[in-house]
Amino acid sequence: MIRGVLLDLAGVIYDGDHALPGAIDAVGRLHQEGLKLRFVTNTTRSTKQKLLTRLAKLGLDISTDELFTPGQAARDWLTAHESSPVLVVHPNLAQEFDGLPAREKRAVVVGDAGNAFDYTHLNRAFRALIDGAELIALAKNRTFKDEDGRLSLDAGAFVTALEYASGKTATVLGKPSPDFFAAALSSMDCPLEDAVMVGDDAEADVAGALRAGLAEALLVRTGKYREGDETRFEPPPTTTVADLAAAADWILAQR
Repeated sequence: MIRGVLLDLAGVIYDGDHALPGAIDAVGRLHQEGLKLRFVTNTTRSTKQKLLTRLAKLGLDISTDELFTPGQAARDWLTAHESSPVLVVHPNLAQEFDGLPAREKRAVVVGDAGNAFDYTHLNRAFRALIDGAELIALAKNRTFKDEDGRLSLDAGAFVTALEYASGKTATVLGKPSPDFFAAALSSMDCPLEDAVMVGDDAEADVAGALRAGLAEALLVRTGKYREGDETRFEPPPTTTVADLAAAADWILAQR
């Protein structure tokens, strides 16, 4: 029985500066049927608060407890491990780490840094790693759908480059980390076997959720989806649907 639903944001609920057709209504229908919802994103170009503001402008008003972001997960990790960040992130995300105390232990934190992915920043991160810093990846996605509607290189390639150069393996905090899915489900007291994930990334969202133990994972043909994505990664999606509205239909029919 489906009790909880995890929803990706970019490419599922919104695309650029507009909500996808039927997406906001689909969220409302799921709420009305008594399902618990959490929003899980690998977006790392905005702080959690800015994302909440953006969603509100699109007509989706949710609380901070309903939104799970890698940036917030990284801040929590740094606090728990008493570490200071060496940031390789987008300038818009940097303020997520404001106020953290300076500590002797350090961790390189890599997100989608955009134009900040240059030799100077990457070499600074590399030197910190070989001097003993931990390597933290906010996410390890291969691509994302950019503002021009085309796929662009995401942080995964840069995380892999730092792993190769330093000989260290990154701790991934966002999807497909099982801990990321588990934290969202724990916040609504929903067991893995009663949960479904809906995303546009067949690798991080769908295969990642199923490997983490969720009962079902739906792939939508919006956002970064490309023809054939449903067969590129294991395990494959439970089913592939047109969009979030169709995903909501499927979920409600399964109840």
